[in-house]
Amino acid sequence: MKCRHCSAELVTTLVDLGSAPPSNAYLTAETLHSPEKWFPLRVLVCTECWLVQTGDFSGNADFFGADYAYFSSFSTTWLAHAERYVANMTDRFSIDAKSHVIEVASNDGYLLQYFQERGIPCLGVEPTAGTAAAARGKGISVVEDLFGVRLARELATKGLQSDLVTANNVLAHVPYINDFVAGFPVVLKPRGVATFEFPHLLRLVAENQFDTIYHEHYSYLSLHAVSRIFEHNGLTVFDVEELPTHGGSLRVYAQRKDTGPQATTSRVAELLQREAAAGMTTIGYYAGFQSKTDKVKNNLLAFLIETKRAGKKVAGYGAAAKGNTLLNYAGVRPDLLPWVVDRNPSKQGKYLPGSRIPIVAEMHIRENHPDYVVILPWNLREEVMTQLAYIREWGGRFVTAVPQLEVA
Repeated sequence: MKCRHCSAELVTTLVDLGSAPPSNAYLTAETLHSPEKWFPLRVLVCTECWLVQTGDFSGNADFFGADYAYFSSFSTTWLAHAERYVANMTDRFSIDAKSHVIEVASNDGYLLQYFQERGIPCLGVEPTAGTAAAARGKGISVVEDLFGVRLARELATKGLQSDLVTANNVLAHVPYINDFVAGFPVVLKPRGVATFEFPHLLRLVAENQFDTIYHEHYSYLSLHAVSRIFEHNGLTVFDVEELPTHGGSLRVYAQRKDTGPQATTSRVAELLQREAAAGMTTIGYYAGFQSKTDKVKNNLLAFLIETKRAGKKVAGYGAAAKGNTLLNYAGVRPDLLPWVVDRNPSKQGKYLPGSRIPIVAEMHIRENHPDYVVILPWNLREEVMTQLAYIREWGGRFVTAVPQLEVA
């Protein structure tokens, strides 16, 4: 396989998680009796440009279908993050009613609704039908398509170049990363700004966040790799922020390489230096990740087996993609984790891909009084523990498996 950015041959493995179905391919009562598609889940490191990426086994049509079930608005933490973003961007870049904003991968309108409240013209680009429909239900205009140079040119031809283009948690999801990034200078106004948020590879490796690896995430990104990809495709990075979201993310600010007026902040050089000092441009940095991953898997399995032997009741919370990676790699099935709660009604009544664990409503926790609740989206640990604090009434405890097993 060759690197998706620079076409160098890929020979270095970060981690091999065996095989798994697409992490958001939830099963229904009907499809439960049908075969599932499973794909190898192996992550490779390009030692030329240091883009870390999944093995190339299938196109994104297998992973982002009409029944794609991730809806951003079901996390209050994420909604608060989106609202703060809108306030910060409108203030910093003087975005107002005379401006235009595009969000690439706008999902269910979780972010654009806050621009809309301020009377700022905006447009969403979203390829999945269910989430696009939810955004339209909020009165948000959505182009239901995949973003890239072709679509960017169509939008520019229609006079829809923008002052601000935002792309939250999508850069990692695109198989054709050069085409995707090359669309931004086309759709940006000459003085426009683009922002990208994505989990930081530095945190993934340092904190053993292997469950954020799944097929829908084609790339695992450092500032070093992103800066190189952007420069190659007509953008320059002028600022970067470190965020607590998704276990540690970056917000990268970019502008057109030919016309962008923004001065580069010292934070860019500082973070590039920190990545280099950590060894992220050396093969040695990526060694040993497999063994740390296996330790998490083994500890979770040991906990669930011992819990069952002791006659204790255990439940899961959050039918999240990261949870599916963890459960499938560990081989957990309903005998060890009978059900998982999720607030999203579109997931309730379905089954997790691979493990086939039932997804139920929160009332199951109140009715069944589990001794332990395993929080699968550990990045929302505090939010979930606050929401489910009532399990303390019967002595219930919370469990997270990543970066190491913790019972609270």
